[in-house]
Amino acid sequence: MIPRYTREEMGRIWTPEVRFKTWLAIEIAICEAWAELGRIPKDALDVIRKRASFSVERIEEIEKVTKHDVIAFVTCVAESIGPEGRYLHLGVTSSDILDTSMAISLRDASDIIIRGLEQLIDLLRSLALKHKDTVMIGRTHGVHAEPITLGLKFLIWHQEMSRNLDRMRRARETIRHGKISGAVGTYAHVDPRVEIYVCEKLGLIPASVSSQIIQRDRYAEYFCTLAIVASSLEKIALEVRHLQRTEVHEVEEGFAAGQKGSSAMPHKKNPITAENICGLARVVRANAQAALENVALWHERDISHSSVERIIGPDSTILVDTMIHRTTKLLENLVVFPDKMMENLKLTRGLVFSEGVMLLLVEKGLTREAAYELVQRNAMRVWREGGEFLEVLMEDGEIMSIVTEEELRGCFQLERSLRHVDYIFERVLGQEA
Repeated sequence: MIPRYTREEMGRIWTPEVRFKTWLAIEIAICEAWAELGRIPKDALDVIRKRASFSVERIEEIEKVTKHDVIAFVTCVAESIGPEGRYLHLGVTSSDILDTSMAISLRDASDIIIRGLEQLIDLLRSLALKHKDTVMIGRTHGVHAEPITLGLKFLIWHQEMSRNLDRMRRARETIRHGKISGAVGTYAHVDPRVEIYVCEKLGLIPASVSSQIIQRDRYAEYFCTLAIVASSLEKIALEVRHLQRTEVHEVEEGFAAGQKGSSAMPHKKNPITAENICGLARVVRANAQAALENVALWHERDISHSSVERIIGPDSTILVDTMIHRTTKLLENLVVFPDKMMENLKLTRGLVFSEGVMLLLVEKGLTREAAYELVQRNAMRVWREGGEFLEVLMEDGEIMSIVTEEELRGCFQLERSLRHVDYIFERVLGQEA
């Protein structure tokens, strides 16, 4: 039986022991298929099932001579079986084992990543609801724009990670293809029914057509999906980093008792987890580029992809799993400062309500260009000279000849700017909102 995994065991998928166990399961399944088709005696199959085993050390010893990992593996297993070992690897090629095994490994890695995404999505949903009414300033170009709520940030991330979950499920199905079709994919020395049997037993889909290998556009899609997931996680981490800056300080990472932020400056509390997530995303994206380079191979196959996939397979899946775990912990322990958010929102002394004022003037009959010019004129005065934007506007006779004070004050109400937040939440989360 091929072992199943929990999220904490992602690294185990890629150990030599588990890799060879998977190879052995494939080889035995091939023998079982041949036995059903009458190519292998039933009693020989019984011996293979009973005796087949391997030693990682023995495989490595043989490989030093053969310079070929699959031959070393088959030789080692055949030694454990005895004469019936001659039926191993019958009619198949190395890539039948390697690609089918990789499909299993990436599928199982996907299951772990999918469960991690589901947990993160649940957390983002709860944080979005918790902070639905936590008011803060929205920023474009890093500059104050208009009021939003922290809950809307979490809701956006919730939706993005939900899309990533869908992508990951699709990528799992894309990669879940095996092949037992021989040296160039023509089944020259293996019955197609062997492939059907093996894939069905191992939970895979037979590739409808293959060369010596599963086509690497499937791998490229898979690793690009991991890169998108990593980029979304980086997006969350980068926002935490920005909001933790001293002059902003609207959120911060949890800081454990005894934790140190700097070897030189005792006052430091740095967003090290968020920075770590951002850094790891670069590696996952780089690995996606490597997977794209693997799509184009010589004729029915060369080996240039093999060395690449031995790195990016374990690295990208382990890194994405790690990033999901760390992002979840980051958000679980996130410290939020609503008072600082409100303080920052007021830094521009009301300038963030300028669009509402402009639209009010348009409603009163001014052209958009004229209204924009009037509002901008007063906004620039606040930038230069200070003062409250509302008071500066009320000193402008041209504006006050068009609107009443009550109408003008109405443009500066947070409730007005955020009146559709409930609608957005209900559209996304339904009655839960």
